[in-house]
Amino acid sequence: MRMNLNRRGFMQAGAGAISALAGLAAMPAWAQSAAPILELRGRGQGGIQPVSVAVMGISGSGRDLSGIISNDLSRSGLFQPIDSKAFVEQVGPNATPNFGSWQTLNAQVVVAGQVVPAGGGLGIQVRVWDVAQGRQIAGQQFSAPANSWRRLGHVAADAVFKAVTGEPGPFDTRIAFISESGSKDKRVKRLAVMDQDGANTVYLSRGTDLVLTPRFSPTTQELTYLSFADADPRVFLTNVQTGQRQVVGNFPGMTFSPRFSPDGRKVIMSLEKNGSSTIQLLNLQTKQATQLTNGSAIDTSPSYSPDGGRIVFESDRGGTQQIYIMGADGSNQQRITSGEGGARYSTPVWSPRSDLIAFTRQKGGQFGIGIMNPDGSGERMITEGFHNEGPTWAPNGLYLMWFRDLGQGPQLWQASIFGTPEQRVPTQGFASDPAWSASLSKQA
Repeated sequence: MRMNLNRRGFMQAGAGAISALAGLAAMPAWAQSAAPILELRGRGQGGIQPVSVAVMGISGSGRDLSGIISNDLSRSGLFQPIDSKAFVEQVGPNATPNFGSWQTLNAQVVVAGQVVPAGGGLGIQVRVWDVAQGRQIAGQQFSAPANSWRRLGHVAADAVFKAVTGEPGPFDTRIAFISESGSKDKRVKRLAVMDQDGANTVYLSRGTDLVLTPRFSPTTQELTYLSFADADPRVFLTNVQTGQRQVVGNFPGMTFSPRFSPDGRKVIMSLEKNGSSTIQLLNLQTKQATQLTNGSAIDTSPSYSPDGGRIVFESDRGGTQQIYIMGADGSNQQRITSGEGGARYSTPVWSPRSDLIAFTRQKGGQFGIGIMNPDGSGERMITEGFHNEGPTWAPNGLYLMWFRDLGQGPQLWQASIFGTPEQRVPTQGFASDPAWSASLSKQA
């Protein structure tokens, strides 16, 4: 699905994607307030009061999208949907709310709209109203093929998130993960992809071979992952739509921990040989490999900065697992974690906004998910407990997802970086190794 945003704020796309909805009543695209209702920039942890939002019944053509929109906003931790039973009125798609009445309910935002037929598919109109200012702050309209109707709800929720916070929403995205089923000693692991709210799960492997660590390409059309299908475990590349797969490179040893470069033209990974591992870079077009680290240590879990200029990785070269940063060519390798108090660090991932690095930390018998600045300062834990591992960033850089195993089997969890409550991500059975895609609405 390829799409982008034009200058007016409407989505336009090729066939089969979310697109601007023509032929409906004219709506102002973005009438953004001078300042967001909920200011997120510069926020630390804690102290955020969720925005009270009333989502009207947004339905038509046999579909009701208001539940999807409300669920997305609620799971973000930044919005508190009002029970529809308490509504003071039903605001129609082309009506103006009675702002005084909504203020008595302490509502801050009202969302209204409708679902209509559109060119053989479905369309949605969405209006977002700021109750305190008594004005519309956003109005957008989209269409999609009928079988993609749930995406209209996610795109509408993104529009509300953007109007209220000034930041892109995380909802029109997908999650790649390892679906796990069966008893603990006979666990079947399958490569899977689903919507960020747990719907529309698609399995990309049959479970006959062990698969681990899937990672999306920047275009979301391809995944890299580790498979034990051959004698030596290998990194594979698979097309999400066609299912076609191929081995990434012909390396003499086990390859693992793959991740795409920001431009999608290279895959960086670890190569194990004689008990140590080095970080290797493979150009997918020329098939040329470049070794970026040397020595007898275990160097692994590389992740690019968004501009492609630096790489963060973990290494035990200093005696314990710690986090290092180097140039994209392997130069200027520097350790950024101290390991104070016996802390060990793994699975570092650079934020899409460049400002933070997420990681797994093991300390005092607990496994936690945290964030730090790229120089190692400002460390802050998002969650701690028995076993948390494998953080992945939402494309807006405001949310993290990870997996947690309390002994029965792993499950996916997410939280914002602002200290909002953790949310369990619903999956069909157990799940591990999540990878958050880029925004589907911004694929060019």
